[in-house]
Amino acid sequence: MVSNAALAALAVPARFALLNHLLAAGPRTASQCAEVIGETPSNCSWHLRALAKVGLVEPAPEKSADGRTRPWRATAVGFDFSGEPGPAGAIARNALAVMSAEYGDDLYRRYLARQELLPEEWTEVSGTSSYSLELTPDELRALADALDQLIRPYVRSIRDDAPAGSAVVHVSLRAFLNPDAQEPQP
Repeated sequence: MVSNAALAALAVPARFALLNHLLAAGPRTASQCAEVIGETPSNCSWHLRALAKVGLVEPAPEKSADGRTRPWRATAVGFDFSGEPGPAGAIARNALAVMSAEYGDDLYRRYLARQELLPEEWTEVSGTSSYSLELTPDELRALADALDQLIRPYVRSIRDDAPAGSAVVHVSLRAFLNPDAQEPQP
C-alpha cells in the first residue's frame, strides 16, 4: 500500500514521468531524465529529491567518474494504486489513475509517430487489443491476478535473465466497468 504522501507526490506530471522513465530505463541522472521528459536538469533534480522523500526513488549505488552527477533509481517495480483509505486517498488515487492513463496514451502516440523509424522486427510484433468481457468482480480480480503473474517475470527492474536482443517494451492493461454499458442508477 502506497502512502497518501507518495500518491500526492506522483500527482505531479513531471514526477510521474520521472518515475516511469526510471522504471523503464533503469538508473539515470537528472540530466539524462531531462532529455526524455522535457524538463530542465535542475527541475528533474528537484523532483527526484521530492520522490526520494516519499521513498519512491533513491540514489543509485553507482557514481559517475567525476563524482558530480548522481544517478537515481526507482525503489519499486511498478505502480499499485491502492493507498490509505479516506477522501484524501481516493482523490490521490484518482489523480494518479488519470495521470497513468494520459501517460500511457501519450507514450503510445509517440510510438505511433516514430514507428517507421523503429526496427521492423519490433513493429511487426507490436500491437493493441481491446475486449469487452462479461465478468463478476471476483472473476475480474482473478483475471488481473493471473495476468500479473504471467507478466511479472518480464518486468525490467526485476528481471536478471534478459537474453541478448531484448528491449524495454511498454505493456498496459486497463480493466474497468464500462460506464457506457450500464443501466442508469435511480
